[in-house]
Amino acid sequence: MNISATAITKSSNTSFYYSFTLLPKQKREAIHAVYAFCRYTDDIVDEGTDQESKVVRLRKWRMELGRALRGTSSYLILNQLSAVARKFNIPVDHFYELIQGMEMDLTTTRYETFDALREYCTLVASSVGLMCRQIFGYRNASTREYAINLGIALQLTNILRDIAEDAKRGRIYLPLEDLRRFGCTEEDILNCRYTPEFVNLMRFECERASRYFDMARDALMNEDKRYFFAARIMWSIYAHTLRRIMRSNYNVFEKRISVPGLMKVLITFRYWLSNTLKYSWLGRSWGSEHPTPQPR
Repeated sequence: MNISATAITKSSNTSFYYSFTLLPKQKREAIHAVYAFCRYTDDIVDEGTDQESKVVRLRKWRMELGRALRGTSSYLILNQLSAVARKFNIPVDHFYELIQGMEMDLTTTRYETFDALREYCTLVASSVGLMCRQIFGYRNASTREYAINLGIALQLTNILRDIAEDAKRGRIYLPLEDLRRFGCTEEDILNCRYTPEFVNLMRFECERASRYFDMARDALMNEDKRYFFAARIMWSIYAHTLRRIMRSNYNVFEKRISVPGLMKVLITFRYWLSNTLKYSWLGRSWGSEHPTPQPR
């Protein structure tokens, strides 16, 4: 696989791309390597229907990651990722945690409790936030909690947005204990039945996701905000998505709810302008400085 990490990122039209496009070149290229790794790993799980083939491909991907981290892989994006990991001191555990989370998608189609779902969210999303944290730089250890809680908030929002799409694959990510609590059945979800019970369930799940957005925001100290400029854009775009789900009265079956591209651009520009004015006034260039991190 010879396609570069930057090419993979540019081919996407995701919130990830909008959020990180204004980073300084060195950090932006590092983020591109992280995104390409995450995207390719996710594609292994989501593309095709042969589960056995996916297991084999994911196992090979894990082995190639090890080769890249020890020396050289036949995959260009893994070699780029390895260089980024060394440059920004990213713990390799985070890369393996992502793969572990993706492996769960090949073996697990139901989550009995929220604790089990939260573990999944931490593996597939918070791990990415922790990778990015090293690239952004930080001054306070609380940025770790920011990365973890934001990752959970983003993944929960994805789950709520994609209930109908996941149902087509036979997957239900909403905790079964919550379905029982609000009188929904697995068949209701799989058949996309928009019922009063489903509305109550979704209200509960959206409130939970909102709390994780709040916990993330509260964990970010003022002096770290300029380093996490791009992550704060992600926070805003996904928080908008969650609010749109709520304003639709939780009807995620009728159409896929998302934030239009123009709004993503406007959100990005707003954050860019706010940070530029603030730190230009202070005589600093936001994001260009890479602070010495505190112990992880």
